[in-house]
Amino acid sequence: MFKQFLSKLPRKSSKSDSGELNRSSSGPVSSPVQRSGTSGGGSGPVRSNSGKRMSSAVFPASVVAGIEPLVPFKDVPSSEKLNLFVSKVSLCCVTFDFSDPGKNSIEKDVKRQTLLELLDFVASGSVKFTEPAILAMCRMCAVNLFRVFPPNYRSSSGGENDDDEPMFDPAWPHLQIVYDLLLKFITSPCLDAKVAKKYLDHAFIVRLLDLFDSEDPRERECLKTILHRVYGKFMVHRPFVRKSMSNIFYRFVFETEKHSGIAELLEIFGSIVSGFALPLKEEHKIFLWRVLIPLHKPKSVGNYFQQLSYCITQFIDKEPKLGSVVIKGLLKFWPITNSQKEVMFLGEVEEIVEAMSVMEFQKIMVPLFLRIACCVTSSHFQVHSYSYIVLIYD
Repeated sequence: MFKQFLSKLPRKSSKSDSGELNRSSSGPVSSPVQRSGTSGGGSGPVRSNSGKRMSSAVFPASVVAGIEPLVPFKDVPSSEKLNLFVSKVSLCCVTFDFSDPGKNSIEKDVKRQTLLELLDFVASGSVKFTEPAILAMCRMCAVNLFRVFPPNYRSSSGGENDDDEPMFDPAWPHLQIVYDLLLKFITSPCLDAKVAKKYLDHAFIVRLLDLFDSEDPRERECLKTILHRVYGKFMVHRPFVRKSMSNIFYRFVFETEKHSGIAELLEIFGSIVSGFALPLKEEHKIFLWRVLIPLHKPKSVGNYFQQLSYCITQFIDKEPKLGSVVIKGLLKFWPITNSQKEVMFLGEVEEIVEAMSVMEFQKIMVPLFLRIACCVTSSHFQVHSYSYIVLIYD
């Protein structure tokens, strides 16, 4: 099994490599990596599963330098370190079935140690990454991270009362190192953003955003940090990142109302909004009206209400006259039959009114007081008490 694990590495001078590269521009390629969960005794080429792994349209297959991947970095001269880096990265393109902890345990341990070596090497910042090294690194991350999640059969109507336990990916011991490696790679001063943007492209970003639907909170936390660093380093991708995030929010609000990473995405967007220059562009105001305000509508708003409120507060701090726009939107989506949401809405109204000018407040004074008056007469004691406090002090 161990020999099979190493034999999955393509050789530099083999004819199959050139054939694979020629096929990469015309159709699907034969993957140099075979999933251990489906591997058997056959020796034929294995077609990569486009539903589970990255297609050649995103990362074409690359020739790996003919160097032994298990050699430590300290045992090779500086001129060969990048070749060894590419070789080790290609070794880590082999994936395993983690549903059975005892299966391929030796190979899994070899891969884990190799990933840790790569992490230390990238963190050292000793060598400037060449284009082949960048391609190999991005391809390895794509093979290990980009995957299709199984359907989520949990009800989306639970909102903040959803007591379901979080789901933990059994492959996390390896995934965590790959995420740490990708983060170190992106933030490394040895990475030239002008070269890396060819491979950390729009297709890569879309697949990265798709991972936010993971039910594992540890994975979403890693993704949040990585996407924030990508947004900061690759300025050319910033409009696309905002547009792609908007599409996720649109799909969540108007189609599915099911997504595991809305809170994390809103947290990222909150930091993005805080960096907007004044005066705000029209596209940013449209995002507030068409995306952030409708996000109050789903039943599960309690899961991300804190992050949503922070985003809206950032907009109002930038441009206070937007306070009346937000209040009108809240009145439009006011929860008539959900007392817990009403309490949240009243709290948000209180914060917004405190930041509004008298002139802006007068624009929404009548409809707002009519709504608060209805809340005062509510039979729910929390709605009644909170609305009375808002009415008295504001």
